[in-house]
Amino acid sequence: MKISDFYYELPEELIAQTPAEPRDSARLLVYHRDTKAVEHRIFRDIPDYLKAGDVLVLNRTRVLPARLYAYTMSGGKVEVLLLKRLDLDCWEVLVKPGKKCKAGTRLVVNEELSLEVVGVTETGERHVRFFYEGAFEDVLSRAGSMPLPPYIHEKLKDPERYQTVYSKENGSAAAPTAGLHFTPELLEKIRAMGVEIVEVLLHVGLGTFRPVKVDDVEKHVMHSEYYEVTEEAAERINRAKSEGRRIICVGTTSVRTLETVADMGGLVHAGKGETSIFLYPPYRMKCVDALITNFHLPESTLLMLVSCLCSREEVLALYRTAVGEGYRFFSFGDACLFL
Repeated sequence: MKISDFYYELPEELIAQTPAEPRDSARLLVYHRDTKAVEHRIFRDIPDYLKAGDVLVLNRTRVLPARLYAYTMSGGKVEVLLLKRLDLDCWEVLVKPGKKCKAGTRLVVNEELSLEVVGVTETGERHVRFFYEGAFEDVLSRAGSMPLPPYIHEKLKDPERYQTVYSKENGSAAAPTAGLHFTPELLEKIRAMGVEIVEVLLHVGLGTFRPVKVDDVEKHVMHSEYYEVTEEAAERINRAKSEGRRIICVGTTSVRTLETVADMGGLVHAGKGETSIFLYPPYRMKCVDALITNFHLPESTLLMLVSCLCSREEVLALYRTAVGEGYRFFSFGDACLFL
């Protein structure tokens, strides 16, 4: 399967630059996989497609203010993007421009925070050690900024709009954006219907969003990301599966987490660690029954993942419909529900 098999035309004006306000006012394209029917709704209508006993799976990760602007000792500017914590003070990061950041390079962010490049990976990421006093998260909250994707050019007025309302644990370099559409009131309405809400964790790295640079899809290698599925979460999901209830994931990160820990029979096992799972056709989901997600970039691994729920042809046809209807795309864009 070729990367070009997942290409579609997208007018630049359909790339959302600001989040919908309020959150649940985004549009919602609903696709019924059994009948091939398409509906055009508003995200706050999502309860119309849920029922008592359904399990809604959320990713509780929280985005770090992971973008830092630093200077070399000679005054050169360097942008640093945190990707993954390696230990207490060491991180894997992206740097730009990379030519200024060989092993041993010292960078200064401000009077509170500096770092040293201690290694370079085969794929060009840097391993760095930070120097600071106090709690790193507190220092980072003052020194860092939200790592918005490069296709968003508008300044984000409220950093919380790049967090889900249920975010809890810091660790992501990007938001699990399907969850941005939920409000506390909408989640409460869903709970009141008898829908179970189960949380998992996957700290989103930029590997999920990196372009596929090989022509043959099967040769693409995903970067690993940290995940956790608790015993309680696994037990609740497995009970629902055994009773024939639906598992509905919010976002591709929740899908990747469950499919990482599910066995061939669809049974979910508690655990934590690193996953580099890459889902693309003809893979079929072992555990996930339905998905709430945003519209993804052409030729992206996320578009390939969505194509595992039905077919590549169906997904591309849906995307053409969404373009024709003027849906907003990508991180701050509208949503799609695959039932």
